[in-house]
Amino acid sequence: MQVKIKNAQLGQAIDLLFHLSLKGKQSRHRTKFVKLLAERSKEVEEQRKQLAEEHANKDDEDKPIIKDDKYDIVDQESFQTDIQELYNEEIVIEGGDNQGMLKTVKKILDECDKTFSGQEAVVYDYICEQFEGGDE
Repeated sequence: MQVKIKNAQLGQAIDLLFHLSLKGKQSRHRTKFVKLLAERSKEVEEQRKQLAEEHANKDDEDKPIIKDDKYDIVDQESFQTDIQELYNEEIVIEGGDNQGMLKTVKKILDECDKTFSGQEAVVYDYICEQFEGGDE
């Protein structure tokens, strides 16, 4: 089994899974899965910051200029293109040592009796699709 989740969806996926009421093995495997996503989310944030620094105006000491707690970006269009590319990349979680965890999380999603609406329903559908596509 293999599951792919876009960087742009990490935060919402973490939030949705984190708030499911689970016990025992299901809770442990969900927590392990969420930790993998959280680690990737942290990496993505660091990469986003690096991109902002690269695209920012520099001061006399070649350090990025920050105004109102935001980087002073030179070329917004180029920066947004790079950010979009970063957000479209995916974390790929393969079977192997993660096989049991992935099967458990898939079962949690398949058997979930919580009612989702609005954005939460969209995120739930996205996560389910990623697990369905990973059965190959």
